[in-house]
Amino acid sequence: MNDPDQRLVGLRGATTCHDNTAQAIETATAALIDALVERNSLLPEQIVSLTFSVTADLNACFPAAVARRREGWHSVALLDCQQMAVVGDLPRCIRLLAHVWLPMDRAPTHPYLEEARFLRPDRLSHN
Repeated sequence: MNDPDQRLVGLRGATTCHDNTAQAIETATAALIDALVERNSLLPEQIVSLTFSVTADLNACFPAAVARRREGWHSVALLDCQQMAVVGDLPRCIRLLAHVWLPMDRAPTHPYLEEARFLRPDRLSHN
């Protein structure tokens, strides 16, 4: 996108999943993507890439597969990876890093849902 009124921004977000099932992961991933899109007023053509990382206790499906099924997302680069295992990390957590084009005057919003909202106490009032 070569629009001088837009800037490339990295957005972060995370959520937790109640169970290690395909349905639970799909539901949690869809809610996280919906929050990212809605809170930042994103159109598919503004989204360059999304990288999902999941904790090792979530292996029933790929979050990127959920995103890949979204209408208009055929040009979005998607990737899944496993989150680094750290003692005491939040269990059943799905994180994302998105690269998007945002208008210069729009502040980015980083969605932290479910138990993941406690990962960013500085953002609790914004979620």
